[in-house]
Amino acid sequence: MLSRPKPGESEVDLLRFQSQFLAAGATPAVQLVKKGSRRAGDANLEQPPLQDHRDVVMLDSLPDLPPALVPAPPKRARPSPGHLLPEHEDPEERLNRHDQHITAVLTKIIERDTSSVPVNLPVSSGVAFPPVFHCSQGRQGKQAAAGKKSIFAQEIAARRASGAKVSPVREVESVLDPPESTMTCEALTPREWGSQPPWNSYSFQGPHLVTGKGLKSQEAEQEAQTIHEENVARLQALAPEEILQEQQRLLAQLDPSLVAFLKSHSRTREQAEEKPTREQKPGRPSAEVTGKEAIAPTSASVPRQESELEPETPALALPVTPQKEWLHMDTVELEKLHWTQDLPPLRRQQTQERMQARFSLQGELLAPDMDLPTHLGLHHHGEEAERAGYSLQELFHLTRSQVSQQRALALHVLAQVIGRAQAGEFGDRLVGSVLRLLLDAGFLFLLRFSLDDRVDGVIAAAVRALRALLVAPGDEELLDSAFSWYHGALVFALMPSQEDKEDEDEDEEPPAEKAKTKSSEEGNRPPSDLARHDVIKGLLATNLLPRLRYVLEVTCPGPSVVLDILTVLIRLARHSLESATRVLECPRLVETVVREFLPTSWSPVGSGPTSSLHQVPCAPAMKLLRVLASASRNIAARLLSGFDLWSCLSRFIAEDPQDLALPLEEAEALSTEAFRLWAVAASYGLGSDVYRELYPVLMRALQAVPKELSSPPPRPLALQRIASLLTLLTQLTLAASRIAPEPNSYSAEASLLASPSSITWTQVSGLQPLVEPCLKQTLKLLPRPEMWSALGPVPTACLLFLDAYYQAWSQQPGLCPEDWLQDMERLSEGLLLPLLKHPSLGSLWDSLGCCSPLCNPQSCAVTPETVSSLVSLGCAGGCPPLSLAGSASPFPFLTALLSLLNTLGRIHKGLCAQLATVLAAPGLQNYFLRCVSPVAAPHLTPFSAWALRHEYHLQYLALTLAQRAATLQPPVSGTDTVLCHSMALALLGRLLPGSEHLAHELMLSCVFRLEFLPEGASGGPEAADFSDRLSLGSGGDLGCGRGTLLAQACQDLPSIRSCYLTHCSLARASLLASQALYRGELRRVPALLLPVPKEPLLPTDWPFLPLIQLYHRASDTPSGLPPADTVGTALRALQWVLILESWRPRALWAVSPAARLARLMCVFLVDSELFRETPVQRLVAALLARLCQPEVLPNLNLDCPLPGLTSFPDLYANFLEHFEAVSFGDHLFGALILLPLQRRFSVTLRLALFGEHVGALRALGLPLTQLPVSLECYTAPPEDNLALLQLYFRALVTGALRPHWCPVLYAVAVAHVNSFIFSQDPNNSICQCQAELQLANCMCPEGMELAADDVTCMASILLPAVVNYGSQALARGVFGETYEGLVIGLPGDPSLLQVTVKVLYHDSVLTASAELCPRFASILEHLQYSTQVCHLTCPNHPGLGDQEGNHKTTL
Repeated sequence: MLSRPKPGESEVDLLRFQSQFLAAGATPAVQLVKKGSRRAGDANLEQPPLQDHRDVVMLDSLPDLPPALVPAPPKRARPSPGHLLPEHEDPEERLNRHDQHITAVLTKIIERDTSSVPVNLPVSSGVAFPPVFHCSQGRQGKQAAAGKKSIFAQEIAARRASGAKVSPVREVESVLDPPESTMTCEALTPREWGSQPPWNSYSFQGPHLVTGKGLKSQEAEQEAQTIHEENVARLQALAPEEILQEQQRLLAQLDPSLVAFLKSHSRTREQAEEKPTREQKPGRPSAEVTGKEAIAPTSASVPRQESELEPETPALALPVTPQKEWLHMDTVELEKLHWTQDLPPLRRQQTQERMQARFSLQGELLAPDMDLPTHLGLHHHGEEAERAGYSLQELFHLTRSQVSQQRALALHVLAQVIGRAQAGEFGDRLVGSVLRLLLDAGFLFLLRFSLDDRVDGVIAAAVRALRALLVAPGDEELLDSAFSWYHGALVFALMPSQEDKEDEDEDEEPPAEKAKTKSSEEGNRPPSDLARHDVIKGLLATNLLPRLRYVLEVTCPGPSVVLDILTVLIRLARHSLESATRVLECPRLVETVVREFLPTSWSPVGSGPTSSLHQVPCAPAMKLLRVLASASRNIAARLLSGFDLWSCLSRFIAEDPQDLALPLEEAEALSTEAFRLWAVAASYGLGSDVYRELYPVLMRALQAVPKELSSPPPRPLALQRIASLLTLLTQLTLAASRIAPEPNSYSAEASLLASPSSITWTQVSGLQPLVEPCLKQTLKLLPRPEMWSALGPVPTACLLFLDAYYQAWSQQPGLCPEDWLQDMERLSEGLLLPLLKHPSLGSLWDSLGCCSPLCNPQSCAVTPETVSSLVSLGCAGGCPPLSLAGSASPFPFLTALLSLLNTLGRIHKGLCAQLATVLAAPGLQNYFLRCVSPVAAPHLTPFSAWALRHEYHLQYLALTLAQRAATLQPPVSGTDTVLCHSMALALLGRLLPGSEHLAHELMLSCVFRLEFLPEGASGGPEAADFSDRLSLGSGGDLGCGRGTLLAQACQDLPSIRSCYLTHCSLARASLLASQALYRGELRRVPALLLPVPKEPLLPTDWPFLPLIQLYHRASDTPSGLPPADTVGTALRALQWVLILESWRPRALWAVSPAARLARLMCVFLVDSELFRETPVQRLVAALLARLCQPEVLPNLNLDCPLPGLTSFPDLYANFLEHFEAVSFGDHLFGALILLPLQRRFSVTLRLALFGEHVGALRALGLPLTQLPVSLECYTAPPEDNLALLQLYFRALVTGALRPHWCPVLYAVAVAHVNSFIFSQDPNNSICQCQAELQLANCMCPEGMELAADDVTCMASILLPAVVNYGSQALARGVFGETYEGLVIGLPGDPSLLQVTVKVLYHDSVLTASAELCPRFASILEHLQYSTQVCHLTCPNHPGLGDQEGNHKTTL
């Protein structure tokens, strides 16, 4: 079958389809019939079309050039072949025969007589023709021509009118007066016609339609008057009804176009001859009806009637009355003159109704009741004209104005509004987010269109608005201030972390293929769709970078525009590695930035404002290169080698900021960014060669640091420059390290590490004597908080340099270890130990909790202007002083101090115990206690991820120091060790991407160390056994106590650690990159841009991760793993979970009891043999007992959503199937089956067992003595689900549920059925009776159809329903007639249950009933057992007292 052409196919494809169609010889869908030639008439009409001749379009026969656009030859009308005109027919007769219109009577046409019209020759004059008319000349007294005419035409008409000396028509009154209402004749009813004056009282001044124009001048007026008089006479002779009838007939016969012409002509004459009747009161209709109105068509007066019936609006009080003589004021439009009136009074808001937000020209939000003067330019003639300010909708409308100044003003105001919104100035005064509203309205692409404007002012305003939108205020300042912190140069990518729904496929794909697929899909998506999920990607898809390059290179904008563009480029580079690569690869963009804004020579620039930044160095350009270099090692290498940046860096570093021909602040900022760019390059091991050349310069700058620190007051820019210099020296010192490659590593990375660095130790060994005095000088200001906070990151940078210095010194192979050990002792005794004992340091430890984002989640709350598609840190307005990023934050300094202490303790083991005394600080202890408390971590936002990463650095370094101290010297107090271990467990589950090395080291050192489990050696197992024996609700262990299991788990900690290192392994590439960063292996560092933190590295239930992986692996491969591997993994995981449940319960507080139960069920679903292993059974039984504790069991909620599960009922259904298949009556398996069947859980679980898996009841042989929870959890409250009660009754009657098969559920079913049948509810007796009869009929229909003589079986079915509702005589009569003397009477009126139970308890009854009906014997047995259960569960039940004849049984 041939395919149809599709959209997008070319002409070649169409020709190919045509050739295929012709070759196939198929029948066309449309038959082409050629008409004959019009010249040949009907000769060719009957000829069939040729079969071999088809209309085929051949491109070869077409000319190469298009035809010339010349006028086509005139067409001559020819009659159609089917309708030939007769040759001898008069056209006039044919017209009269076919035309039945009223115009057929107008056959007498008199041609115009022009013989008497005088012809005047033009008169010669000495002036130019036509004379120039000036608008300033007065035109009073001249006729105002109707219609819209030019000034020249009006002058000509006025001269003709004055030359002919015709009396001027009455001038048109001002259109500003309200129009006078008139009544037309069609508006009058027949009754009203009688009250009108007679027709002869009206003065018909002359004909309106017939004027006689075209006739001879002598006969024209006379003929027209004669016709007019005849018409008037005929009208006067007719009655009003006849006039209306004739009028309707004329309207029906006339052509609608002719009617429209008459209406327009009549309306024009009315406007020209309207009488001045403004003296009448407004709203009073006029009673005058002219003759022309009497004959006006009805259709012409209907719209006038509607408009006249409306109430008249009052006249506008305009400050100036418009005149028709004014230019373009021929037709005055009243609705467009409302803005000239005075403003209406400001409407006061009386209710809580929301009003539209309005902003000033500076972006300030104006209050709805704010009354501002009009000279401020905030009032306009739009909606709510009385309110000052512009709404967002009006500003959007103004951006599309044809006036460039209005477009620029609107963009400027929008930029101000965005800036104030991101700064949080609006707060709760606005409903919703301004940014989200603007982005949804298409503001992003409006800015992109404005960038393509030709006007420089509009481009500048668009760039400013783009900067306000993309760059959040305070973000860059925060990142710059933290550059010199512990790994402060590492930042997360500022891109959205939410994945598109299209990318969330169930099938897992390799990362490389997934990245390729995602990039190809993003390339095919439109920019609007991309911008909905990611604003930066949407902008880059609109060719933003080439346009910005064009603006910088060609238009040469002003300094503010240049700075805005550079800031926008910095934000684009921080987005992701892909965005940074696109900025680098944009043609001539980076080249233009380096050439124009980082020149090596320039004219001196003064301190005042400059007119242009081109060929002038600026710090944002250097910062752009630094941010690009931070994205990856490859980009840094391409920048340094392709743009000759080393010469540029040398130019700005070699000279002091005071010597640069720039303003001092700009020079210091430029020098700071130059140091930071070099530090980033040194982080990759680049730039070592330049160090030898600039070594004197760096030494001179380092020697000048003490002088700058002592100069009061210290300038922030100067301190940032000093910190950047120290950070550069830190990276250069690390480059001099000699890191030995890992054993058995022969890769290219190992060979690269083994190669010597171009920086030797002798080149950096002289830096420490210059940095240490700077540190001592800054530590003198520690007791003065205001001076200490003013120092900024300088003390932190000094400590980090000393850390790197001693780390590199200890790795030098040819030096004597005694030298650096002695120097470390000197530093410790002279500087560090006194510092640790200083009271001011204690105050820093005490302020950790106040500045911690983990302890204060509200400090990381999302701002109202946060947009998911545009990521920002949200640091508008700066950070509070008591915050992690604030000026008084202790985190940077304490983190650097702990890093130095760890390095010294790792190298010099003898100093570890002395340095570890810092961990005993009360402030640190209290901080750890707050961190391990069961409080949820802050919601993961860009700012919280950045802040938490720095906080986790301090926690990790403190734990590492504690581990080193505990390894060398066991702690005296176990409380501190337990706290540190709890802190390590909490930190392991919180670490973010980029900290893979920290997580790996925690599992190696702290988490699975026996030193951090003092309970194992201090009677912890024995205490666990004693606690289990004291627990009254404990179900008992299967042959082994919990203490024995815990002791064995402590001995197996190395195996447990190996298990978790295997199953909790992180991505190898990420782990190697993180190790290179934290170990200082500069040549293996791939990038300083961290991945987007979507979630922590490990899930919250990471202790159960090996069990989950076993379950998934067994589901994917039905054969499963080898038994030894499976058993070992499950055993180690269960041992670790038991340790945490027993000694570290806070570590599992984030895992709900329901999630823990689901993870334990995975052990039984792995295969058919794992749960049979004795060690596994003991561990699962111990963990199940922990879940069934009275303080834990109430928190077991199976209805809430569980992580990793679609729903618990689905898991339970799978669990039941597996139980039926492989359990073979295992009691532990049965206990897990029974636990979710408690009464308070969903009835779906019980219906699944008794409805779909009723066969499993025979294998649930768990005795009541081994039930982990109380039986009352299953029997109370009584069951109210009728479907489940029917299933209970069916299982009891059919024998599927028996006491020796399933004792627990048998007791539960009997209790619920008995409670349902014997419930006493007088208010619902009828419904209860019907439900019980229905239950009996549905579950045992054969019992309702027994013979009448089988009284026993019928009584067994009907007795509960009958006896319960007062038919006591019937019950006693039946049993009395059948079994005499067996119904024991009690004093008074005994309860019905007493009567029934006493009858059923007698042995003879059971024997007789068994002989008569075996089914009745089974029912009697069930009811007898139910009495025992009722006594156990309801000891106060009426009728079950210690009376004679009762057979009470206790378990």
